[in-house]
Amino acid sequence: MKGLELAEKYYETYGRQMLDQQFAQIRDQAAVGLVGYGSECLGFDDDISKDHDYGPSFCIWLPAEIFKEYGARMQAAYDALPKEFMGIAGRVEEEQGKGRVGVLCLEAFYEEMIGRYTLPQSDAEWLAIPEEMLATAVNGRVFEDPFLQFTHIREGLRQYYPHGVWIRKIADSMAKAAQAGQYNYARAMKRGERIAAELALTEFVKESMHLVYLLNRTYAPFYKWMHRGMQNLAVCSEIGDMLGLLYQIPDPAAAWEGVSPAEYVYNLNTNDGRVLIIEAVCNILVQALNEQGLSDLQDNFLQNHIQAVLSKLGKF
Repeated sequence: MKGLELAEKYYETYGRQMLDQQFAQIRDQAAVGLVGYGSECLGFDDDISKDHDYGPSFCIWLPAEIFKEYGARMQAAYDALPKEFMGIAGRVEEEQGKGRVGVLCLEAFYEEMIGRYTLPQSDAEWLAIPEEMLATAVNGRVFEDPFLQFTHIREGLRQYYPHGVWIRKIADSMAKAAQAGQYNYARAMKRGERIAAELALTEFVKESMHLVYLLNRTYAPFYKWMHRGMQNLAVCSEIGDMLGLLYQIPDPAAAWEGVSPAEYVYNLNTNDGRVLIIEAVCNILVQALNEQGLSDLQDNFLQNHIQAVLSKLGKF
């Protein structure tokens, strides 16, 4: 059973009754769900995930003043709930996984996630928050939130970046992808610098995936789940499979043997299958830029689209 489904069933069976019977006076102040760290909050958990931080559990978020008065007592009631549920043993937590479930202070939760317990207002405030933490703050599921304080912040974050932040992040990611995949990969291969070439390839993969998330107006999660999460995206999701092919191509070193410094400066070494895939990925990204009105250019070199994208800062 997936962690989110398990958490909701466990709450409906035991948690709701606990709140209704023991904390009726503050019942409407409590938000309940499962949000935060862990593959289960993304819906990506599997049998491998069950070796740590898996088991019947959920989160209860209380506003700071309520948490100060009732938090310890409510946590004791939570700890007294049955550990085993539906044949699944109690949650086994690693040290770093402690404090992710149970009774939590609402403001402290958001301060840990995004460094603040109010919505960011300026572009600078948005840019100061690591994107993976924004993804973490809005993942999972809220089972109920009568007071809506938790949901207000959550839904405000889910409205996604302001336009100017979005444009700047697209331009930045395009520059990094172009420099790594369409420029430095070939230069490193010509020099025989294989480690540098692999680093360039990895940077291209990371930034092209990031661009896909940006073009879908979806926060990119922790790097471990970026590729997996692309399956759920509507725009350019096919890039995920194409990137996987980069790591199935046999050693491309032979394609660069005897290449002079003057070769493949303004044209492509199509003998290297990785180059072909890099360019195919960029072609799909350019089409998406065109379709979203971010660039009118047809050039496959992502770097050449940056000024067109930045020109949209004052539009829309």
